[in-house]
Order: sequence, then structure tokens, then C-alpha cells
Amino acid sequence: MGLEIQTASVVFPGSHGREPVEALHEIDLTIGEGDFVVALGASGCGKSTLLNLIAGFLGPTGGQILLDGAEVQGPGADRAVVFQKHALLPWLNVLDNVVFGLKLRGTPDAERKRVAGEFIDLLGLSGFEKSPVYMLSGGMQQRVGIARALTCDPKVLLMDEPLGALDALTREKAQELILRIWKETHKSVFFITHSVEEALFMGTHLIVMSPRPGRISHRFELPFSHRFLDGVSARDVKASHDFIEMREEVLKIIFADEEDAA
Repeated sequence: MGLEIQTASVVFPGSHGREPVEALHEIDLTIGEGDFVVALGASGCGKSTLLNLIAGFLGPTGGQILLDGAEVQGPGADRAVVFQKHALLPWLNVLDNVVFGLKLRGTPDAERKRVAGEFIDLLGLSGFEKSPVYMLSGGMQQRVGIARALTCDPKVLLMDEPLGALDALTREKAQELILRIWKETHKSVFFITHSVEEALFMGTHLIVMSPRPGRISHRFELPFSHRFLDGVSARDVKASHDFIEMREEVLKIIFADEEDAA
């Protein structure tokens, strides 16, 4: 059934005599099983607020969020979050970070090491199990964070600008890795980015959000991630005529929203 967001709104109360702020206005969005939905938009459009709603960190002021027909009423193991700052535990090594969620759930030691081992291998971290995470590069630390999220077998993987702090080359390699993992695990993904190129390359669906209040203004279905996974190189995908044409179309939308908000 997947995840359904039905006319969800969020209003933050005003403080010090200020008016309340409507951060999100009547959002309707469906994330089906195996969908990779990317949210893009100018600063202040509510992307992170929407992710926090799905994660259960916030409750909607109006509307509702359903996962497989059940209302989301708080955080749960069926949704895992990967943040821009990986939020790893620096005093633990790679393996202990990856198994941390399973340990909290009471999974037996042998089983959690088996599951963690599968994702450590999938993320290209084999051989680093005993390495302190603070000794790893930024890209490797982010891979540890993704492995930790996947070990709990969530139905939906939420990714809040997970590649924003990486250098350009590492970021491109990480994009490709995440797409291969998505293909391997068949997870539903909700992914936030500020990069139009990254959004078009990675998503099966793109939502463009406009600010004040945050709302979905445009929706696109995207073929580019499937082209890459079918064997076309990332550089060729991003250099194709229809990719460049769509990139310019989306940029015009975002630039217009920023001018309207100024």
C-alpha cells in the first residue's frame, strides 16, 4: 500500500506576539512501494518539515499520514532517517554503529551481526568493521549511516540531504551507490536535496515545493535513474538532451519561486 499523505498541513504557533506560521499547506503525496521520491525547492519551502512529518517527529495540524493503511502517530522502526550529518556514535566502531538499532530492539547478538554484515558488505565497508568511525572519510561515514538505517529493515527510508556535505566526486559516487542499494533492497525512499541535477538523476518521482506556505507546486515522473541502472553511464545520463531540458525547466520554476518569495 505504501505511504499516503492526505491534505497534511503544519502550523507553528507564533511566539512573542507574532502570528502563527503555516509551514505546510494541504500536502497530498503517495509514495508507493519501491518508489524513489525526491523533494526539491527553495529554502523555506517545507521539505524538512515534510520529512519530519513522515518520520513522526512532528504531528500534522490538519490531515493525516498513513503507512500501509495505519496512521503514523510518532517515530517507528518502519521508517528510518539518514541525516546530512550522519549522527553516528563516535565512540563506537563501524560494526557497533551499524548494529545499534538492532541492539536496542533486543535482536540476538548472532542475528544482528549477520544482518549488519550483509549491509556492511553491500555498502562496501567490509574490512572496516572494527575501525572507529571518526577515522573514516566523510563518504564512508555516510555509508555507515545508511547501513545502520537499512539493518532495521524499514519500509520507508528517509534521507535529508545525505550527500550535501560531500565533495563533488565523492557525491557523484555516492549517488550511484545509493541507486544500486535502492535497486537491491526495493525500499521506498523519500529524499531531500538542493541539487536539481541530483534530484533528476536519482528519483523516480520529483516534487517541487514552493514556499510560504510550503506546498507541492509541480510533479514530475523521471526515467533517468532507471537508465543508469540499465547500464547507461551516469555522465551520459546527465549529458542527455532530455535530462538537460528538464533540468532547465525545474531551475526556472525554483528561480521564479525565489523571486516571488523575496
